[in-house]
Amino acid sequence: MTVVQPVTLITGASAGIGMAVARVFAENGHTLALVARRDQSLNALADEIAASGRPRPVVIPLDLARNDAAAVIASELADRGLEPQYVVNNAGFGLLGTAAMLDRAEQLAMIDVNVRALTELSLAFIDSLSRHKGGILNVASVAGFMPGPRMAVYYATKAFVISFSEALHRELKRRDIRVTVLCPGPVATEFQARAGIPDGYHPGILDWSAEQVAREGYRGLMIGRRLVVPGFGNKILTTLVPRVVPRGLLLRTIELLQSGRLKARPTRQS
Repeated sequence: MTVVQPVTLITGASAGIGMAVARVFAENGHTLALVARRDQSLNALADEIAASGRPRPVVIPLDLARNDAAAVIASELADRGLEPQYVVNNAGFGLLGTAAMLDRAEQLAMIDVNVRALTELSLAFIDSLSRHKGGILNVASVAGFMPGPRMAVYYATKAFVISFSEALHRELKRRDIRVTVLCPGPVATEFQARAGIPDGYHPGILDWSAEQVAREGYRGLMIGRRLVVPGFGNKILTTLVPRVVPRGLLLRTIELLQSGRLKARPTRQS
């Protein structure tokens, strides 16, 4: 009889929240499989975890925008006698600017990573997640609770992640699979630079570190919470503001915020 080892699969693990989540899972005794585009960063993290006395994570360098990404991951794990007990869909990116002016291919790639890959990886390993009574941690954002002019596609992708994850939480409970959606506010990571957001353009009260967010997400998943919003300020932003602020005013406010970010952004050289 072939013995299959359970692992925690984490995407976007080369930096930021994904890296912090990997450290938290490793601290709690989980064997990891790490996925991201940057081979060097993943191997550095794997070496760090191994140096702490934990099993060295499997490293799978891969661009999740590829249509066959889930199949590649499944094959890599199967070849090593591994199957997921937990799946952490953290990989994602945003772009600051008006949808009509931003590069269309980049925006479609954002949908591929933030939505399609997350959906496929959430559904690809249901049998193994059920066998090991594991779960799925999907990383969304407080942005998913609001409309997002000048980051329209990003906000929309995160709204999808919240809605999809909450539905899965209900559907998969009967199969002993926990599903939690993690919705952080601003976190100082490489996300801002990738999105073109200058430093300092959000209220400091909303800031949480990647490590704090990771620990809140891990705790929430382990106890089976449906939704985790780290930080009191972010909870107010996601629960109270959309209910009491008229939608039109909220649209104008967010657009003004994003316009300020665009004006503060250094001019890119062609």
